[in-house]
Amino acid sequence: MHGGTLTQTSAAPRAGAVVVFFNPDAACIERANRLASRMPCVVVDNTPAILPAASLGLSEAIVYLPNGENVGIATALNQGIEALRRNGVEMALLFDQDSDPPAALLSDLPAEVARSNEAGERVALVGPAYDDPRLGGVAPFVRFRHWKLERLVPEGNEPVDVDFLITSGSCINLRYWSEVGPMDDALFIDFVDLEWCVRAKQKGYRILGLPWIRMSHELGAEPVRIFGRPYPMHGPLRHYYQFRNVIALLKRSYMPWSWKTTELVKLPVRLVVYSFFPDQRSQHIMMALRGLRDGWAGRLGRH
Repeated sequence: MHGGTLTQTSAAPRAGAVVVFFNPDAACIERANRLASRMPCVVVDNTPAILPAASLGLSEAIVYLPNGENVGIATALNQGIEALRRNGVEMALLFDQDSDPPAALLSDLPAEVARSNEAGERVALVGPAYDDPRLGGVAPFVRFRHWKLERLVPEGNEPVDVDFLITSGSCINLRYWSEVGPMDDALFIDFVDLEWCVRAKQKGYRILGLPWIRMSHELGAEPVRIFGRPYPMHGPLRHYYQFRNVIALLKRSYMPWSWKTTELVKLPVRLVVYSFFPDQRSQHIMMALRGLRDGWAGRLGRH
């Protein structure tokens, strides 16, 4: 482990950052170092090799946890969060290696958690609105309603109660971490954030979107265009996890029916898209079908 020491001024909210690496480039290193200059920072590295932190160019202020293999996003986040908790940090900002959060996110999200704690509100997670210019701009916030999803345009200057936020750029209130429980290691990557949010909501905790905070976040690889509209795309292996975890979560009784019905409609559409539009079509279809099989059989974890 890198010899960084987690320190923070007592006047500021006790927030820290977790960044998950996978074959990071120089820009990823620079972003992590910038975070470490603002708050306690743990970098969990899923790269299939162990390199000294100094050789990567990481700041000595960073606590560096190299796994030497890809253990998945869920396990990596759990490792980073536990490292922060051991050092008394009370809220964790979570980032992918390519996340470039604005300064307002780093201040406003922890401040909202601190405000909710002082008011005695049970807020487990707060997060920004997400902007992927390739997919048409700002994504809506989501609520699960009876048999359908409610999509809310992020606007205004008041927190919005939502049912789901993506991991990158979100801030977990560690006051409730033990009761909600860690991320589900068995899911490995896709739908990890969704499943955790559902558990938090079922235990009576709130999830808040802050519509005035925006973070650029690219979902997947370069989108393909279908009838003139951009459609998010991943590689064949990610589609394996996507299809596998959808089936696995459909079988869990606590997942909302509105999410289940939406995904059941999306699955055949995705199969059609992957049959005609991406490169390596046969690989996409093969991995998607394998994911369906393994999800039904309950074979989870790393592929």
